Amino acid sequence: MSKITAAEVNKLRKQTGAGMMDCKKALVEAEGDFDKAIEILRKKGQKVAEKRSDRDANEGVVIAGTNADNNFAAMVTLSCETDFVAKNEEFVGVAKRLLDIALNERPASVEDMKNLTYDNGLSVSDKITEEVGKIGEKIELSDLQSIASDSTIAYNHPGFKTATIVGLNIASEEVSSAGKNVAMQIAAMNPIAIDSNGVSEEVKARELEIGREQALKEGKPEQIIDKIAEGKLQKFYKENTLLNQQYFVDNKQTVGGYLKTVDKELTVTDFKRGSLV
Repeated sequence: MSKITAAEVNKLRKQTGAGMMDCKKALVEAEGDFDKAIEILRKKGQKVAEKRSDRDANEGVVIAGTNADNNFAAMVTLSCETDFVAKNEEFVGVAKRLLDIALNERPASVEDMKNLTYDNGLSVSDKITEEVGKIGEKIELSDLQSIASDSTIAYNHPGFKTATIVGLNIASEEVSSAGKNVAMQIAAMNPIAIDSNGVSEEVKARELEIGREQALKEGKPEQIIDKIAEGKLQKFYKENTLLNQQYFVDNKQTVGGYLKTVDKELTVTDFKRGSLV
């Protein structure tokens, strides 16, 4: 294959947090395949801060909100080419208007959203095209997520680069406050599922394989390799599934444990996270 470029190495470093040389070696071994390179880094025991979503997004804003009844939440990502445009008040205003449309009309997909009316008979798709003509950059509605539940909460991190929406099974003022804390937890800790039941079989198999390979490289006896790998999988659940993560306000309890202190029946029904960082 062609030579691995410095730009590719830097991209992997930004994506994973691993060292430059480690990233270069992983890319060479993976023949330029980024997903394979990430897996190689993890198998070698590298601490990889893998970004699980929105990898193709460049610049833009992610904005979330709820309807008046707080039983429906939506999150839109409006992408552009430069941070300069992303910080433009008009651009952010368009994103906020798109969020209002999503909350009122509840479109099922980005394509459905594009066909809705923006204002004065102009469709969302046509409005975005209009903005491209004004600004001179590629602009696109790159993502739309929504949740319907008994109670929903939205959190926008300052700067509109990261946002989350959360669904809970109980609605009350106290639950809403707890939901805001959970939404901030999701923004900060980026879980991949609510609990271990939401983790795909593919991911479980991959984590077990990584655990076995790490144990073998550490020289552990073969008869306990599977047990060690299972232990590493359980650790993976604690670090990467929402209800099993340490609660960021009080790391002596899990997020699930925190919710039980609010209401013993309280739990998360769904969550979405969008990020451009």
